[in-house]
Amino acid sequence: MELDKIEKLLTDYFEGNTSLQDEVLLMDYFNNQKVADHLLQYKPIFIGLAAAKNEHSDRVYRLEEETQKRKNQSWRYAVAALFLVAFGIGAFFLSPSQQMTPEEQEALTAFEDSKKAMLFLSENFNKGVKQLSYVDQFGIATDKVWKGASE
Repeated sequence: MELDKIEKLLTDYFEGNTSLQDEVLLMDYFNNQKVADHLLQYKPIFIGLAAAKNEHSDRVYRLEEETQKRKNQSWRYAVAALFLVAFGIGAFFLSPSQQMTPEEQEALTAFEDSKKAMLFLSENFNKGVKQLSYVDQFGIATDKVWKGASE
């Protein structure tokens, strides 16, 4: 009956469904008792786990310094964010007013009118260049006719 219980616990252990008390029973079985022949393949696992449980490190870990370092970094981020917000507010309030004086409005209107006139001139110039290409084709055709007639 005990062997059936160990097999069930072993199956549950590998599926991750055991409690700590169940794992203690398995450790005890594989480390201190005679193991059934068909379960011998699992013995090294539990011997290794028992050995790992007894291992310890002499290294001293200083977690407090890490925590302090993170506090310093978060403080720096807070100061950087404060400066960024202050710069944004300052830029908003110190920026020049968006209202234009009458002279600026008149200059803007003159600029828009000049832009329209240049666009009109450009369109007409392009039409003229297109018509000149027809004249150029006419010249090429007449050259061919005169060359053919002279030969």
